[in-house]
Amino acid sequence: MPELLATYWPYLLIAFLVGLAIAWFAFAANRKTSIKRHEDSKKDVLDEGAAPAARNDALIKAPPAASTLSEAANSQKVTHASATADAETGAAVVPSKPPTPSSASSGSGADDLTRIKGLGPKLSAMLQEQGITTFAQIAEWSDADVDRIDAGLGRFQGRIRRDSWVDQAKMLAAGDEIGFANQFGNTQ
Repeated sequence: MPELLATYWPYLLIAFLVGLAIAWFAFAANRKTSIKRHEDSKKDVLDEGAAPAARNDALIKAPPAASTLSEAANSQKVTHASATADAETGAAVVPSKPPTPSSASSGSGADDLTRIKGLGPKLSAMLQEQGITTFAQIAEWSDADVDRIDAGLGRFQGRIRRDSWVDQAKMLAAGDEIGFANQFGNTQ
């Protein structure tokens, strides 16, 4: 073994130096950030006699963006949206007339509108705000009513026709549970 080391020691030394150079490039030279020490940074904010920490004036002086965005998103007076309209604010149109409660529904209580496929809790709350609480009211909608109410659904526009709410409501209002379950599936 000593003869082998004596013969190949220059090659072993070169291999060690090449490995050391590769390790240095891999770990030290490939750092994306470099730490530079300045004389000002030697003192910590918490050190005695240090200047107070600088405030983030850009953040403090900036107008509150969330309040203006939420006001626009929650307003009911938004009319037609332009081609560059924000997706959150949508293109909600103010309903031309409030929906009138039907005479058939005045005697009964509110129905569970979430039984209609495609009508979840948020949409149910939106419809209840407009005075729509029963399947009979939805079953009586004309095409003009569907267009008017669909325009006020914001990001849920198109759901009424796509999920055929009127057909579902007609079956549920008539009490045809078996026909409803066969055509639309069981929602209980």
